Amino acid sequence: MDIGYFTMPMHPPGSNITQTLEDDLQQIVELDRLGYREAWIGEHFTTAWENIPAPDLFIAQALPLTENIVLGTGVTCMPNHNPFVIAHRVAQLDHMAKGRFHWGVGSGGFPGDFDVFGFVPATGEHRGMTREAVDLVLQLWDDPAPGLYESKYWKFTVPEPQEDIALRFHVKPYQLPHPPIGMAGVSEKSDTLTLAGARGWIPMSINLAHQRILKTHWDAVETGAAETGRTADRSTWRVAREVYVGETTKKARQEAIDGVLGRDFTQYFRRLLPKLRGLNGLKPDPDMPDSEVDAEYMCDNVWIVGGPDEVAEKLSELNEYVGGFGVLLVMGHEWQPEEQWRASMEMLVNEVLPKVNG
Repeated sequence: MDIGYFTMPMHPPGSNITQTLEDDLQQIVELDRLGYREAWIGEHFTTAWENIPAPDLFIAQALPLTENIVLGTGVTCMPNHNPFVIAHRVAQLDHMAKGRFHWGVGSGGFPGDFDVFGFVPATGEHRGMTREAVDLVLQLWDDPAPGLYESKYWKFTVPEPQEDIALRFHVKPYQLPHPPIGMAGVSEKSDTLTLAGARGWIPMSINLAHQRILKTHWDAVETGAAETGRTADRSTWRVAREVYVGETTKKARQEAIDGVLGRDFTQYFRRLLPKLRGLNGLKPDPDMPDSEVDAEYMCDNVWIVGGPDEVAEKLSELNEYVGGFGVLLVMGHEWQPEEQWRASMEMLVNEVLPKVNG
């Protein structure tokens, strides 16, 4: 098992965005120093809690400040973008990263963003648009044939080449044929993870899922892989989790529930999820009352919280339950108090992971 990071990010409404951007950047710099393998940066337009609308700009700033960590969009929400423009922005970023870049793609998930771009999530239309848009970007990188490209969602023209002035579609990625593509899923038997399996892309299970849901995620990946004659590789599977390591299990539990993990769940996710897919994905049994899904329940049943030995044990148990995965993505939150969170991140990579990996 390797270790990475996935940040939305998470900041309470009213936070100073100049300061939070700097704080998030310094987290990435510290994770690079500690040897974390990768960090994925989220994209949202209309939620004040998740206040990075342009992860590509954030990644561009982080690149010269880091040395080894691979940076990725987590994710580029395709319904928010024109494929012609995204093809250029992602290709340029890949060159700036000299390959130290993964392109995470997804169909979006926040109601305000859907309103902005005119999608009704209940129809599932955003998922179909995402598949078409990603395929079109890959086509442009491979064979940008001149002509009109038009659908319900976009209209643009790739011009005829004029070689005397070098006018043509010309920007292709640094990594050929394209950067590694990651696709995130959260629902049971996620169809986006089925697509990831079918295409040989990186499957990513997001944090808001009980382990019973996670098990179905790998089933979806294998189903998709079988459809295209591929063999799914568990080492590519990313599983995101809230993880906090304290000096002792008792102290870690108190610091998680009374700290930023408890705050972010109670004040944000607990209010948001009923407006989206509900809370059943967080439960071992869908018949469990919603009223029982609180920070204490999450700490004991979904998050990975404890002293170094208990966190190692919980990670090993999760790994065994789902059949094995390659990269643990620790979810990003504000590092408050900073010294405790820095210690947690350091203990996780230096003490916990060696125990998990034997």
